[in-house]
Amino acid sequence: MIQRERNTTSGKDLQMMSCNGKSTNIVWHKSSVNKFDRQELLRQKGCVIWITGLSGSGKSTLACCLSQGLHSRGKLTYILDGDNVRHGLNCDIGFKAEDRTENIRRIGEVAKLFADAGVICIACLISPYRKDRDSCRALLPEGDFIEVFMDVPLEVCEARDPKGLYKLARAGKIKGFTGIDDPYEPPLNCEVTLTQKGNNCVSPCEMAETVISYLEDKGYLEA
Repeated sequence: MIQRERNTTSGKDLQMMSCNGKSTNIVWHKSSVNKFDRQELLRQKGCVIWITGLSGSGKSTLACCLSQGLHSRGKLTYILDGDNVRHGLNCDIGFKAEDRTENIRRIGEVAKLFADAGVICIACLISPYRKDRDSCRALLPEGDFIEVFMDVPLEVCEARDPKGLYKLARAGKIKGFTGIDDPYEPPLNCEVTLTQKGNNCVSPCEMAETVISYLEDKGYLEA
């Protein structure tokens, strides 16, 4: 912290200047309308539902069903889909380990803003590394980061291969593909685990209801 004296029309005051990353001499401006005010207006509590899992595990499908289910209950949501975000905000980064870390960091920061606005933010992306997911969790107050793990075996995801990416990865046309030649680190202490093994496949709507039940139990669907 650097203390700097500033002249104003009402005399001299002291303003605390700070540094954050590469940004220097910045000051956090506090709003007169806070998170609790916005939550009261929306009649819900802002949070981040972070859906993680292998490609083809059903993350985006679950996110859409979850958003629809909450919308039908009069709750405001917004989906941050991993692929969609790369069309704009993150179009300038690739898929190397450091790029993935930055991709997740940016999405985590945006998700934090949505939660602060009182919105139920649904982030769905592979996010393969625990440390990156944990960094996003650390951005939010205790309990406001709800990690949902799509526990679907690689062979099931690869058999689905909705985008044809596994086929390309097996052919060596995609390098560093999660589950093939890059690791996926499953959560150790996530809030919700949705498991699909063999023929035991629960519908996306049923899975969404499981997550909604969690939100109801934790009081997120009321101000």
